[in-house]
Amino acid sequence: MSVDDSEKENNTEEAHKEEALGEDTSEEEQLPEIAPSPKKARCKELLDQMSLEQKVGQLFVVRVESSAGIMLGTNGAKGGYTRLSDEMKEFLAEYPPGGYALFADNISNPQQLEALVEELKDSVPVEPILCIDEEGGQVLRLGSNYSFDVERIGNMAGIGSTGDTRKARDAGRTIGSYLKKYGFTLDLAPVSDVNSNPANVVIGNRSFGSDPYLVSDMVDAFLDGLHEEGVGGCLKHFPGHGDTKGDTHKGTVKVEKTWDELKDCELIPFEQNLDKADAVMAAHIMLPNVTTDGLPASLSKELITDRLRGELGFDGLVITDALAMGAVVNDYGSADAAVLAVEAGVDLLLMPRDYETAYNAVLDAVNSGRISEERLDESVMRILMFKDKER
Repeated sequence: MSVDDSEKENNTEEAHKEEALGEDTSEEEQLPEIAPSPKKARCKELLDQMSLEQKVGQLFVVRVESSAGIMLGTNGAKGGYTRLSDEMKEFLAEYPPGGYALFADNISNPQQLEALVEELKDSVPVEPILCIDEEGGQVLRLGSNYSFDVERIGNMAGIGSTGDTRKARDAGRTIGSYLKKYGFTLDLAPVSDVNSNPANVVIGNRSFGSDPYLVSDMVDAFLDGLHEEGVGGCLKHFPGHGDTKGDTHKGTVKVEKTWDELKDCELIPFEQNLDKADAVMAAHIMLPNVTTDGLPASLSKELITDRLRGELGFDGLVITDALAMGAVVNDYGSADAAVLAVEAGVDLLLMPRDYETAYNAVLDAVNSGRISEERLDESVMRILMFKDKER
């Protein structure tokens, strides 16, 4: 063999080695594709079938009265519709919401509630989230009606004072059992606020107490009780309404604490239970020492996207407190509030004062490109994942 032939053979061998090494390396770099879960695949298929109008509707949780064209006041709506008229059904067919929130004046007796729930389910193309504020104590929408043979749960302060988390779990289980029976899927509870300000006129005995770690443990147990009965739970009112004096039902309320100060107290029950919560309700409080946008927490991208989603890592449903409350309507119209909330990263817009106006504003914002359809799909996917029966 000549030197030239030897060199050729060596070069050929090196080439084969490099080729083999290259093939091995490329195989190592190729990661296996992970198939989506059956649940996620189902929800994605449903999302892809929905019209833009249907997607926008999914963002709204409304009162029954909104389908009658009633403008909600700061304390909800008066009149108390207990059934849907033909005109209301026609409105809901044009503006199908993602969910409904029922109040005591929508509930008269078991037979009526069962009929109304069926009408609400039939009114929309995708089964709605059915919400209710069933906290216990002074906030019982269904349990306050003595036409229902259910156990009445006392206030959370009383349960917290025992230091026994089993009582909180039992309370969640009891409430969850009768909510499940009547078709409710999301309890807007437990209150996760630390009652850190004795002058607070809104939270008080709705909270489990003034010790953030006790509150956290009780919230955890209450959620367990709800989940055992197949009902979702919602932590409220993020990032903590306990250290306030004012009432956001009436107007602007500010919390002067810094983020670090909130993390030392008010945020503890939220942070420690985010992995278990189905939803988090954003309060309308303003936090001038935390955000720079001058917006209530419920409308603030700094609070919802940057803090709650980014820093704290929550990927469940975020719902506003009622958008008909004074802290919102005194400064923002229904259109602006709805668009700002979606831009902030909220998924569910609870009880706008004027549902039709809010709906059309979000639809227009998507059509104009102010809100991307990708952003809309993120929220709708979370909503559909919650609604999926096998959650």
